Amino acid sequence: MRFRLEMRMGVRFVLVCAISLGCGVATASAQSDGQLYSLDMIVNLALAKNPLVSFAEGVIEQQKGQQTAAGAYPNPTIAGFGGHGNLRDIGRVTIGPVLDRQGVTEYNVTVGQPVEWPSLRAARQRVADLGLATANVGMLETRLNLASQVKVAFYDLLLAQHDADLARQNLDTVEGVARIVRARVKSGEAPQFESIKAEVEVLKARQQLARADNLVRINRVVVDTLTGGALGPSYLVHGEFRILPRDLQIEGLMTRMMEQHPTIQRLLKSVEQSDWKIEFERQARVPTLTVNGGYWRDLGREAFQGGLSVPVPLWYRRQGEIASSLGVKRREEAELLRTRNELGRAVYQHFQDVRTTAELLEVFEKGLLKQAQEALRLAQFSFQQGASSLLEVLDAQRVQRQILLDYAQARRDLSVSLARLEQAVGVAL
Repeated sequence: MRFRLEMRMGVRFVLVCAISLGCGVATASAQSDGQLYSLDMIVNLALAKNPLVSFAEGVIEQQKGQQTAAGAYPNPTIAGFGGHGNLRDIGRVTIGPVLDRQGVTEYNVTVGQPVEWPSLRAARQRVADLGLATANVGMLETRLNLASQVKVAFYDLLLAQHDADLARQNLDTVEGVARIVRARVKSGEAPQFESIKAEVEVLKARQQLARADNLVRINRVVVDTLTGGALGPSYLVHGEFRILPRDLQIEGLMTRMMEQHPTIQRLLKSVEQSDWKIEFERQARVPTLTVNGGYWRDLGREAFQGGLSVPVPLWYRRQGEIASSLGVKRREEAELLRTRNELGRAVYQHFQDVRTTAELLEVFEKGLLKQAQEALRLAQFSFQQGASSLLEVLDAQRVQRQILLDYAQARRDLSVSLARLEQAVGVAL
């Protein structure tokens, strides 16, 4: 009956440990004055404060300005001249009464209005529209990549907090064993070197705790950097590692990646923009007309004039600009093909990582956690009864702690693989 009760207590302990690996460290949060943040809160802060988002917003504003400039009409040119003029010699010609030799003011005004070729204007506007559309999709791409980085950093910090919590529990356990050993040495039941070994184990446990706490601080800085320093120096995170989604099929993931990924959409729009840049350069070979009109007031003369001016593309017809635009399009098409291949490889790789890690978690959850805990319980019970040595207890403690660490690492790996799979697919799973 006592054995069954101890078995039930051991199973409960394993379940508590497993739940604590997925949840925030409540004890640590109670001891700290820092605020608790969930994953969604940190992602929202990063999307609001990270400079990468501001950079993408600046690109959008720039493209809006270019769109406005592309829709503007060319300004007219106004020129005016004036001055004092005298009639010096009328020769033998006499028109009416003899003109006096006093001067008069002469002036003229000319106005020129460029008139664009309609196809040229349409192509320029289309290039600007696609530039803005590309920038908008680029913002989605930036948010997707930034959210993935935040998720990976969050899960790393969550794992570090779990590691520190396990190290703290391990220190408590080792210190409890050391107290028992010191009592036995004091009563003469154990040799002195047993107490020395116990103290060494306590020192090792404290070093492990110090390293774990330092890793928490390092990962906390990483997450804070991604949020643009919005979290501050003292904060904690709470949340759960992810579980394997249902109906996760590689064919569906590939289809969604091809159809919805922001990077592919951005490159598709870039290729389309390159097509219109080529069209713009070809239409630019057609000369832009300038309609001119003027008024002339000279000495003894007044005139109204009008006319057209047309640049003649005789020697150069923008062959260099057209060739450059064709090269840009070819480069964009190659980048699109490369990106599709790399994203397809990434989707397949992370999908396999998810499946492999999920299978590893099943091994832990179906028996390895319970077996390690039961081995530790039996070793501790035997040590208390004097049937086993200190070394056996410490070995069981190390094995049990290592299994818990490996289990937490596997859960972190599954969460990170899912985050990177979402980044490769381009949509949330």
